[in-house]
Amino acid sequence: MGIKERWAGFLFREVSITPLIAFRIVIGSLFLFSTLRFLSNGWVKQLYIDPPFHFSYLGFDWVKPLPGYWMYLPFIVMVIASLGIILGAFYRISTSLFFLAFTYVELLDKSYYLNHYYFVSLVSFILIWLPAQAQFSLDAKRHPSIRRNTIPNWPVFLLQFQLGIVYCFAGIAKVNSDWLLEAQPLRMWLQAFRDLPLVGDLLASSWVAFVFSWFSCFYDLTIPFFLSNSKTRNLAYVFVVVFHILTWLLFPIGVFPWVMIFSTLIFFPASFHNKWLNVLKKWVRWTDNTQPGRHSTSRIVIGCISFFLIIQILIPFRYLLYPDNLFWHEEGFRFSWRVMLMEKKGYATFYVEDRISRKSIEITNSDYLSPQQIDQMSRQPDMILQFAHFLGKKYRDTTLHFGSKSVHLSRPRVTADVYVTLNGRPNQHFVSRETDLMQEEYNLKHRKWILPLEN
Repeated sequence: MGIKERWAGFLFREVSITPLIAFRIVIGSLFLFSTLRFLSNGWVKQLYIDPPFHFSYLGFDWVKPLPGYWMYLPFIVMVIASLGIILGAFYRISTSLFFLAFTYVELLDKSYYLNHYYFVSLVSFILIWLPAQAQFSLDAKRHPSIRRNTIPNWPVFLLQFQLGIVYCFAGIAKVNSDWLLEAQPLRMWLQAFRDLPLVGDLLASSWVAFVFSWFSCFYDLTIPFFLSNSKTRNLAYVFVVVFHILTWLLFPIGVFPWVMIFSTLIFFPASFHNKWLNVLKKWVRWTDNTQPGRHSTSRIVIGCISFFLIIQILIPFRYLLYPDNLFWHEEGFRFSWRVMLMEKKGYATFYVEDRISRKSIEITNSDYLSPQQIDQMSRQPDMILQFAHFLGKKYRDTTLHFGSKSVHLSRPRVTADVYVTLNGRPNQHFVSRETDLMQEEYNLKHRKWILPLEN
């Protein structure tokens, strides 16, 4: 039997649908909780309505926020769609709407990029194509013909693979000198807990930072494989719970730990999920009349799955196309599962200048950006360039007044004086004020105008 036949046999072997049903309910509940949390914290207004400028992704500058309080609409859609996913009601429509609404919001501003937001977009996209409504759902209640108790292996495998990608690439990213040889930035972060009673001195010890650094690297690289092995799965999951709760207690990491704790349950067999699903079914007085599914090998499905897996493997490695230190220039940093890997802070001062007289005004960043946008922009080259281009367009064909003199700006220069510190290094010059950022193109090419990391 050749590789293609083995691959097809693996993807289409018959398995229980129960883990997929459990995942639908669990992930739908997480979607609902996260959306309600976002709304209750007032983040829609703070992040998307109030700021006059948003940092769009390259190629997606056409994605704009809805006007005013209409911006709440996609979040209302997400709440309704999450309920649809949990209940298995209008499942394809619910998953599609959630994916579109969530991804739309995430594309509005890269300032708010988080790895688990990217993960949610991917998982909600994957769910569109999975038969997760074929049991214990309102759709199955209304349409008995879709009921199944078995499915091909590929839907469950696809979710397991996506989780494995998150962990493995997070581990690969930790294989760097700062993380393993200097225990940075953990050594700095743990100093913040020095004053805690009982454990403060312990957490602030250098050796603890090194232990955490090396263990977290080993954990990320191996945990998907331990979860996949029935002999090590239970112990591995204990480590999953302890690891993620510890990171949640120590660091401002949002709901990511809970997403991973509950999502990794997809690695457990049907017998595990049946226990709690049966309790839930009794509670809601649910009866299932299901039948085995009929599965035939599909070349189209195999091709699409293979293509998706290859893309997911290649995208995190795109940073290899760029020279210099990845953490410094951040080209290829996003969408590569680099979770809490560095402590990078910047301070950026922008100037709009007349090209002839070189008279300039200093820009107050907070006039256009929120505190979080300023924090992210001040250390990320593509966002520095975007903001400079925004200022150039805003001040084009305007008049500046310097005492009794007036200067008309037909094509202003925009420069920036930027200093950045990375993982405890001294502040270093990041962008020189001599660089006219209006002359630099916003594209995927290496940004040579970024000054090199000195140490």
